[in-house]
Amino acid sequence: MVRVPNPLSFFLLSIGLALARFGFIAEERARHTADLAWPRIVTGLARMSKNAADVAMVGVALGSTAITGVGFAGPFWGMVFSIGGGLAAGTIALVSQRFGAERFDQLGQAIRSSVALVVIVTMPVAALYFLFPVELISLLSSDAQVVAYGADYLRIVAFGVPFGALNLIGSRALIGADDAWTPMVLRATGAVLNILINAVLIFGLGMGVVGAAIGTVVSNVVVTAAFVVGLSRGSLPGVGALPVTVSPTGRFLDGETMRDVVTIGVPVVGRNSVWTVARFPALAIVGMFGPPVAAAYIIARRIWGLINTPGWGFGLAASSLVGQELGKNNEQNAESYGREIVRFSVATYVVAAIVVVIFARPIVSLFVGSSSDPTIPVAVDMVYVSAIAVIFQGVTSTVSGALDSTGDTRWPFYAFVIGMFGVAIPFMYLGATTALGIWGIYLAFFGETLVPAFITYYRFTTGKWKAISRSYRPDAVADD
Repeated sequence: MVRVPNPLSFFLLSIGLALARFGFIAEERARHTADLAWPRIVTGLARMSKNAADVAMVGVALGSTAITGVGFAGPFWGMVFSIGGGLAAGTIALVSQRFGAERFDQLGQAIRSSVALVVIVTMPVAALYFLFPVELISLLSSDAQVVAYGADYLRIVAFGVPFGALNLIGSRALIGADDAWTPMVLRATGAVLNILINAVLIFGLGMGVVGAAIGTVVSNVVVTAAFVVGLSRGSLPGVGALPVTVSPTGRFLDGETMRDVVTIGVPVVGRNSVWTVARFPALAIVGMFGPPVAAAYIIARRIWGLINTPGWGFGLAASSLVGQELGKNNEQNAESYGREIVRFSVATYVVAAIVVVIFARPIVSLFVGSSSDPTIPVAVDMVYVSAIAVIFQGVTSTVSGALDSTGDTRWPFYAFVIGMFGVAIPFMYLGATTALGIWGIYLAFFGETLVPAFITYYRFTTGKWKAISRSYRPDAVADD
């Protein structure tokens, strides 16, 4: 399949080359990083656009109460990606280091064991969502209509839980093997399919939040099937040859490999879960501000998700490139990649934030059916503040990705816990209960991003991750 130039890759490369001109990043590293990052950013944009479309479509069709209901179901669906993404951090660490060391015979085992773990962990989660959706949504709201909308959505998306997590394993396995293109094609296509199904079911058939949920499930099943076919055959029609082929008849339950995936991945599950878990008290606190602020917050978080997509690309590029250099036992190059990708990432976030600030009002207006809705001015102000605060995610996402590839995953977890529960949530609560008011939410945005950025970057500068990575490298496996 011919990979044609596209505006996003040109945009990223332009930023990278500009930084290279001033000595902030080596040109070769800028090009390699951009090549790996832009497909993942496209995937992130597609997925976040899908999430935004869920909210926007049900909002236009059913009003702000439906926005709140789907928004309250969001943390539960987000837990799927916290679990899957966390275990997939173990996948990309093992795959990237083995790929860099050209130990291709060990790739299949890492992927199969990751798949087994994800299925084992997510099936009980799916059952919980299907059996107790009303009880779960009721933890966040006492509004009967909000609970009804949220429960209807959660009950259906429960069927997509294992598939959503498996998609992350397939994606990270290929990115670790230097192929970010295929995951982009598959997952972005799935997101587009999701939006199309939503449009038909929500507006064409009048199925409301149930239609949105069905679209999510179907698209995730289709993408999972594509990953299974591609990785089993080593190629995929319309995409071409893949760098990894995984025998589906090989051993899945390998104790040593699963232990490595768990050791690396569990702290990342914890880190990913910090925001997901924090969303429960955050949404409950935001609800204390009243319906316009609650709906505005949900809208601002969807836009935040779109601004934050560069971190997906740069974080996974850092995981892949740092991991590959460590697989070659080149620790100095690994450190240089980590530092320079951070600079590249922050510069990209700054540009994205400027664009969103300029177009904040028309973007917010897409989420509501009436231009006079009181939610709009509140949401616009939130978007202004969050666009600035999210710039620090350029540091956190990239450094966390680099540390993931080394096996040093605990410090990013600690950083997120401190940022969210030590700073952000307390500010939100003070805003809801004192004269601080909505400024509590604004300060929470900065607490959520600035604190983890400082802690994770400090950890990277210590260099302790180099020693930690040595126990996960292919030579260490061969010696055991």
